[in-house]
Amino acid sequence: MQINPLHPLFAAEIIGLDTSVEVTPATVKAVEEAMARYAVCVVRDASLNDEDQVRFSRAFGTIELPPTAEASRRPNVARELFDVTNLGPDGEIVPNKMDPKTLEVLEGFHTDSPFNDLPTKWSLLLGHIVPPEGANTNYIDTRAVYDALSDDLRHRIEGRAARHDLFEAFERRGVKFGNAAMRAQYPSFTYPLVRTSASGRKALYFGWHAVQVIGLSEADSSALLRELYEFATQKRFVYSHKWRRGDLVMWDNRCTMHAATPYERDRYKRDCRRVTINEFAAA
Repeated sequence: MQINPLHPLFAAEIIGLDTSVEVTPATVKAVEEAMARYAVCVVRDASLNDEDQVRFSRAFGTIELPPTAEASRRPNVARELFDVTNLGPDGEIVPNKMDPKTLEVLEGFHTDSPFNDLPTKWSLLLGHIVPPEGANTNYIDTRAVYDALSDDLRHRIEGRAARHDLFEAFERRGVKFGNAAMRAQYPSFTYPLVRTSASGRKALYFGWHAVQVIGLSEADSSALLRELYEFATQKRFVYSHKWRRGDLVMWDNRCTMHAATPYERDRYKRDCRRVTINEFAAA
């Protein structure tokens, strides 16, 4: 394996890792070490077979199944995978029916599965079909963000926790999202604002879905979350990934945030498939 940095602060590409074969303990060790250092790793030319993606991912943790309410699922995509696509079962583009406001909210920086009571370790997103322009995924290293905070701001968040609620976050932005059945599958959970990453460095843990800092008034909570978000999303902290077919991008949800960027959804096909694994060792 050859590892090449992609950004001054974090992120790297991995060349020469074959995801179509059994995962050895040496491979697990090397990938875990790379992820602890870089937080985002791009495996080039990964296998496009669903079973290979699932097997490779399972070597690093317990797989989180997508909610049954996931509306866009295609029957030819493995049950373990989140189906990130604008295609229907026939492989053709499904006309975009999402309103611009909802798209704008969804393209904010976030972590995956903040509605899960089991901590989420990594996400592994594989590009089968990628648009020729647009559709970058932007990443932020929240360890670097924490390191750059002022002493005053660090003091204000140390020991604090934030409540994450997907539906409430949408509603605060003027978007009605889903229904009661979906609401039950996306509950509200509270997590520390600062946690220690796999590298031993402290990192912020939040995103646009954080709606309340526990122990603060609504006004003070909103102001603090807005201040943190505006600071964290500065360009100096962002790595923007331009997708290639066969890219398997892995990111550590515990110390990064990510955001989709726009593309012409009714013109270009996109077929990406994601595994999310929890923070427990594989059985």
